Amino acid sequence: MVTRAVSAPACEPAESVAKPKSRRSALRYLMGGSLAAVWMSFVYPLIRYLIPPAEANTTTNEALAGATGELKPNSAKTFRFGNHPALLIRRPDGQYQSMSAVCTHLGCTVQYQPETQQIWCPCHNGRYDLNGRNVQGPPPRPLVTFDVKVRGEEIHVSRRQDA
Repeated sequence: MVTRAVSAPACEPAESVAKPKSRRSALRYLMGGSLAAVWMSFVYPLIRYLIPPAEANTTTNEALAGATGELKPNSAKTFRFGNHPALLIRRPDGQYQSMSAVCTHLGCTVQYQPETQQIWCPCHNGRYDLNGRNVQGPPPRPLVTFDVKVRGEEIHVSRRQDA
C-alpha cells in the first residue's frame, strides 16, 4: 500500500476570528476615557476664558428707548443700548436725557433717584448729577451721555458725534 501525503485544505488561521477582549484592556479603555474627561473639564473652561466669544452688536449707534407717554416727569427707566444698559431720564421740567447706566468705577448698573435728582451707584455709593458728572464717591469719570431725539411717539437715543 502506497501512502501519499494529502495536502490540508486551505483555511484561514484561527487568529482571524475575533478574540474577546480581556477585562484588563476594557478597564484600560474605561480609565483612559475617564482621565480624558477630567482633563477636558479643566482645559475647556481655560480655553473659553482665554478666547472669549466675540461680542455681537458692539457698534450700535442708535436704540429705541421708549414711548413719549411712558415716563412721568422726574422719573427714569433702564433700557438696552447695544450690549449695555442705558438710562433714560425725564427731568422735572419734562426734558429727556440719556446716558450709560454703567458706573465708571467698577461697572455696576446705576439707578436714578428722583428724591435727590441724582444718579446713584449702589456698589460703593457713587453719585452723578443729571448731566452724568461724578459728584460723590469713587467713580473716576463721568457717565457717557447720549443724544435724545423724539420722533412722533418714540424716543430714540444715539451716540454723540463729537467733532
